[in-house]
Amino acid sequence: MAILITGGARSGKSRFAEQYAARLGTYGIYIATCQPYDEEMKERIRMHVRDREASGFRWETKEEPLEAASLLYKLALGFTEESREALAAGKPWTAPPVLLDCITLWLTNRLLQSEAEQDGAARLAEQMEAFIEAVRSYPYPLLLVTNEVGDGIVPEYSLGRRFRDEAGRLNQRLAEICERVFLVTAGIPVELKSIAFRWDEL
Repeated sequence: MAILITGGARSGKSRFAEQYAARLGTYGIYIATCQPYDEEMKERIRMHVRDREASGFRWETKEEPLEAASLLYKLALGFTEESREALAAGKPWTAPPVLLDCITLWLTNRLLQSEAEQDGAARLAEQMEAFIEAVRSYPYPLLLVTNEVGDGIVPEYSLGRRFRDEAGRLNQRLAEICERVFLVTAGIPVELKSIAFRWDEL
């Protein structure tokens, strides 16, 4: 069960995702995709960690800026084994929710990596497809935080325009396969799929 949560910067999307996860289990797995390149980013990370700790909900953080797809497969295998062991022992078991924050930072990391590769564009496309398939096949609660990056001005430089285009396409692909899609604006979440226009309603 995958859930996509999108919104602009400081829209409240991460806070909403964390609150949602806290209602799905007794603890959660937090996949952090950010790479701290400077002191300001390091302080942002520390602030997010403090906020999560203050929430009272226990998080197990896994930092994975590049291999998010592989990590999802690894977690799924581990949880499946845990569920089998619990079933054999006659014990109740519930998979902890996994929260990946955020997709656009993961894409940034992959895009920058691809810029240094000879076949970078093809490689990035493969990695995006692998990530989509990992999300599609993940059988347990999964929350994905992303950003709306196409509502502002057109970037002046080619890499910025490419990032905006790739992020928009990736968000669309993920929205197709996610069970629920939330847009968070000014801290207010709206579930989009339930109110989406359908062609058969014409």
